[in-house]
Amino acid sequence: MLRSLQTSVREVSQLKRGVTNALLFQVQLETTLNQACLRDLRTTDPGDDKKRITKTNGGLLKDSYCWILDNEEFKQWQHNQTNRVLWIRGDPGKGKTMLLCGIIDELTQLHGSAANISFFFCQATDVRINNATSVLRGLIYSLVEKSPSLLPYVRARYDKAGKALFKDINTWSALLTIFTGILKDPSLNNAYLIIDALDECIYGLRSLLDLVLQESSAHPQIKWIVSSRNWPKIIKRLDIATQVAPISLELNDASISEAVNKYIRYKVDALAKVKKYKDNTRETIYRYLLSNS
Repeated sequence: MLRSLQTSVREVSQLKRGVTNALLFQVQLETTLNQACLRDLRTTDPGDDKKRITKTNGGLLKDSYCWILDNEEFKQWQHNQTNRVLWIRGDPGKGKTMLLCGIIDELTQLHGSAANISFFFCQATDVRINNATSVLRGLIYSLVEKSPSLLPYVRARYDKAGKALFKDINTWSALLTIFTGILKDPSLNNAYLIIDALDECIYGLRSLLDLVLQESSAHPQIKWIVSSRNWPKIIKRLDIATQVAPISLELNDASISEAVNKYIRYKVDALAKVKKYKDNTRETIYRYLLSNS
């Protein structure tokens, strides 16, 4: 009887180990599939793009963008559910991209992990990030990376098609289904979606504009920020939408000039410190750069 009891104990222990190993294998398999899905979804990491952009442009100085935080249109967009899309428009060289980088930092600091802040930087000269499909992939990638509970929306399609899901002729339609599903998720009750340089979306701009307008109307809990040059075809679509709050940088010329002034002063002071310039040399350089800015 004792021998029989010992045998039963061993069998139970083996069964427990078998169940534990099976569960561990399942967890490892899911982790592997999740990693593969994210890897195939990714065209670029928007977070790395933001770091590259700010570094290439000499760093992000808060004094050069903080004016936007006191802008009436910005505050209205931030606190009014009716204005769900903030549209920052301006001619080339007005600093739209760096302005958006600053806004991203401010929103991140304000909300921390309480909000999902996802963004994408279009660039016409880079085939990976100059089309509407890449924008949608980038936004989905950012959303699910920050909130892994949203990944099943992607996996539901990915497990059937694999990486072809992101490359075939139906990719836009499939991604749109995934994206709209994510936006309906009840956990996404505080989110910001940011797209820089709509005018640099060379392929599929119309589809991208339709996406912004349709989804911003359907989901009041989600705020959007987009930026673009003053292109007629963009103005035509966004200017008439009631949920869009535009900020024209040309109409905020004084704020832009002051921001440029502070940025030049900061850079010249830093250069003078390194080069050990005298005060008159520093001021000469400052005045020259300011007059040609």
